[in-house]
This record gives sequence, structure tokens and C-alpha cells, in this order.
Amino acid sequence: MAFTQVNPTRMELTKQKKKLATAARGHKLLKDKRDELMRQFLDLARENMALRRKVEADICAANQNFVIARADMSEERLHTALMAPKQEVYLDASRKNVMSVEIPVFAYKIRIADENDIYSYGFAFTSGDLDDAVKSLADILPDMLRLAEIEKACQLIAAEIEKTRRRVNALEHVIIPGAQANIKYISMKLDENERGAQIRLMKVKDRMLEETHHYSEKEVGYAVPLS
Repeated sequence: MAFTQVNPTRMELTKQKKKLATAARGHKLLKDKRDELMRQFLDLARENMALRRKVEADICAANQNFVIARADMSEERLHTALMAPKQEVYLDASRKNVMSVEIPVFAYKIRIADENDIYSYGFAFTSGDLDDAVKSLADILPDMLRLAEIEKACQLIAAEIEKTRRRVNALEHVIIPGAQANIKYISMKLDENERGAQIRLMKVKDRMLEETHHYSEKEVGYAVPLS
């Protein structure tokens, strides 16, 4: 075991006690971090589920509008209407730190100030369903960006939770028990050495008394104190 590889000295005992205290403090901090990450992960997972359902439903509705518009319009006219989009979207990606996890944050800007000015075609020769489809896709964009943020955040937080869990288990099942075993082993060795030193000291004292007074402490019927 690990405690057989340490030197049973008081300096090593102090070192092992400091190691145990540091490991116990780190174990508590990592457990708190793991619990907080789990809480945030569950909140994001619930938001992700609801938002994904909403986005998928909106995309399905937009696709239905496109199918109806394509049925009412010729393919050439539909392609001509959508050939040159009027709006341009610029995506800005940044990061925020959540419990030492860098989570992406997406924001977008449009070229034209009016967000509703999204139609790049005239309304005379196009279907109203095409207008609904284009408007639906424009309205979905913020939710899609938020969904991308949440899903990436869930992936990063899940990876951090797994890493933190491994560290907690290593401290709990390897480092802390090892330090405790080392402390117990060193303490037992030091106590054993101290008892051995006391016994040797008593024998030396008895021999010195015999050489000086030509009798032992046992013969006079009382015990001489050690100190």
C-alpha cells in the first residue's frame, strides 16, 4: 500500500497532514463546483428541450408555407424572388465564464435598421404564403441562435462535470485515504520508536545503577523514576 513507501519521520507526518488538509478542502470545493454545474446543466437542459420543440415547430410551419407557395408559383419565379436577399445578418460571437467554463454567446446585427424590411421582391407576382414563410424564418433566427448557445453550453458543461467528477472521486477514494493511511502508519511507527527508546533508556539506567551501587533497583524494592 501507499503508506509503506513513506519515511516514518515527524517531518513527513507534518507533510502528510498538510496534504490531507489541502485535499479535504479541495474535495469540498470541487463537490460544490460539481453540484452548481449540475444545477446549471439541468436548467439549460430544460430550456433546451422547450426551445428545440418551439424551433422545430416553427421550421415545420415555415416549410409548409414554402411548399404551398411553391405550389402557387412557378419554380423560376420563386427562385427569382429569393435570389437576392434584402437583409444581411452579421453574427457576433463572444464568450462568458460560468464556473471556469467558457460558454459561447451569439448576437446578430442586421444591415437595415428596420427588422421587418425583409422582403426582397414585389408583392404583385408572389404568393402570400411566401411572405409568411420568409417572415417565419426571420422570426426563428433569434431562437435558433439561442438554441445553438444552449446546446453548446450543455456540451461544455457536461464535459466539465465529468472532469470534476473524476477529480472528486480521485480525492475521495485515492488521495485522501492514502494520506490518512500514511498518517496512521507514521504515527504508529513514531509511537513504536518512542516506546523502544524508553525501554532502552530504562535498561541503560538499570545497568548504570548496578555498576555504580552494585545493586539493581529491583533489589531495593522501589522504582526509580525515569526523569
